[in-house]
Amino acid sequence: MSDEAKVRPASAKALAWPMFDRIVAEGLDGTGEYTNPWVREESGALRYAPDYGTLERLLGVPLYLQAATTTGVPALALDVWLAYELRRAGFSPDSVWPRATHPRILPGPIVALLDALPRAQAHALRERLTKNGNVRGVTAASANILGKNYSKQVDVIMADWSTGPELMISTKRMDSSYGKNAPNRVEESYGDAKNLRLRHPLAALGFAFGLRNDVFEKEKDVAEWLFDLLGKLGREDDAYHGTCVILMEYGADVPPPADAGVADEDGIVPAGPDVEPGDEEAPIDLSDVELDLPLGMLPRVRVDHARTPPELSPAVFLATMVNQVLDTTPVAMHREARARRRAA
Repeated sequence: MSDEAKVRPASAKALAWPMFDRIVAEGLDGTGEYTNPWVREESGALRYAPDYGTLERLLGVPLYLQAATTTGVPALALDVWLAYELRRAGFSPDSVWPRATHPRILPGPIVALLDALPRAQAHALRERLTKNGNVRGVTAASANILGKNYSKQVDVIMADWSTGPELMISTKRMDSSYGKNAPNRVEESYGDAKNLRLRHPLAALGFAFGLRNDVFEKEKDVAEWLFDLLGKLGREDDAYHGTCVILMEYGADVPPPADAGVADEDGIVPAGPDVEPGDEEAPIDLSDVELDLPLGMLPRVRVDHARTPPELSPAVFLATMVNQVLDTTPVAMHREARARRRAA
């Protein structure tokens, strides 16, 4: 661990990133490549097969760290997984944010510059970009996108200066206090969908909701109400192209994130030229041995497929997001993603 990290206590997010990165890296195949998520059924139907094993491990990280909702770490587990799935689908690893490595947001031209520079200069620039926090105006911890009327932080995004946003996914997570907070989360999502969709009508726009499955025992009516509204959010012409619910099951002896259900750090940011992205903390370097212990102690989390409405399943959602991007761009773009879908 670096000297700086020893002097100043690391935040929950700084502690979570090395664990997220290790889990995602272990989802790669034996050659270090992303597996193809597309599967062709015997009937000829094509379906998207998410890597739920990786998702379940990622969801255990904020529980192990006992990270409060306001740290952003509980919802970040969903962001990391969705970005990982988009890379599995074949989209450029550097254009899907958050990236799999620090800095989490890095514009495509900077990536191209790093590839074009002589080795020594590229090394020096890479050191500057990775050994400090964010470089204002170049890297960031979060992406703020201007919608029709205001800027909004988007959790998972694929964008380039030449195309604008091509895909935007908002995530929310709720582990308790369902009846008290669910209406607020849904109202926010309605406003965010229309704000972003009206400025970027062709971009794939999605909403993923993480929900602990004890809601069926504690607030069954709220669960049915949420499912109904999430379904409608994914069918309206001026809202999301797709919505999904990720039902999380973990033991009653595992405390949920503190302040679960209140708004995480996502939010509306002022529109205008002075918008500044969030600062990204300098990464913490942990060895494999240092990571083995916490990763071996992650609380067991399971995705409850049996009670997930079919139309709100993550598999249907991810297929919708990927297809929306491929169907609204020329065939010369996203060749790897098209090849992976075709190869199934």
